[in-house]
Amino acid sequence: MWRMAMGTRQSEQASLWVATVELPKSPGHPFYTQQNALLDADDFDRFVEGQCTRFYAPVMGRPSLAPGRYFRLLLVGYFEGIDSERGIAWRASDSLAVRSFLRLPVDEPPPDHSTISRTRRVIDLESHRAVFTWVQQRLVPAGLLKGKTVAVDATTLEANAAMRSIVRRDSAESYQEFLTGLAQASGIATPTREDLARLDRKRKKKTSNHDWKHPWDPDAKIAKMKDGRTHLAHKAEHAVDLETGALVAVTLQGADQGDTTTIRSPR
Repeated sequence: MWRMAMGTRQSEQASLWVATVELPKSPGHPFYTQQNALLDADDFDRFVEGQCTRFYAPVMGRPSLAPGRYFRLLLVGYFEGIDSERGIAWRASDSLAVRSFLRLPVDEPPPDHSTISRTRRVIDLESHRAVFTWVQQRLVPAGLLKGKTVAVDATTLEANAAMRSIVRRDSAESYQEFLTGLAQASGIATPTREDLARLDRKRKKKTSNHDWKHPWDPDAKIAKMKDGRTHLAHKAEHAVDLETGALVAVTLQGADQGDTTTIRSPR
């Protein structure tokens, strides 16, 4: 009968010095290893660097996130269904296989979520679209994109904007100021919070996109989410190749528009 000695818990105090050769290494996940091989075959990093050169300082500046690594981070989010930059940053810090895919040296920390977000805001939409198209073009000869049958799936995404911050489109009044005006018009000279809440409950049609907007995110629309709550939101539509599952297109539509309306809108 084969037996082994039972290990016991050791001290959790870390060593003061650790040689890099003694750090744990990952053989790499087969999927990510293959992805890097495909990207390297067509010189992906050189392509994205050429697309993004104008967004970086030519001589000096603060340390930046390399374009090739930034777009690889977006691929990690897509492959693993991570819909936030915080989640992508956490995944990069937690997985040795993902670090290998990102080509991160052992002595370099993974990008922080704020760095990913700042890079996304700097690189324009056209450059993101060019990289997206570059990837699509390489899916076709590999047989991973057919394009014969395409389905559109819509997802309502809560906007990073609070309902309490909406203002009137005609007068720029806040919701609180609007309710106060209604209360005073009804004869309440100095309405309390309870008065305003009572008045608000009695109103039949409280908010509409025709009358209200968010001052800092005018594209966000008032919409009912799947759980029944009302929020400012956007609607993302994804066109997917049904034969292979490849993503063909992504568009952002008004969250107050039905699927049958936006599916016919110009792409």
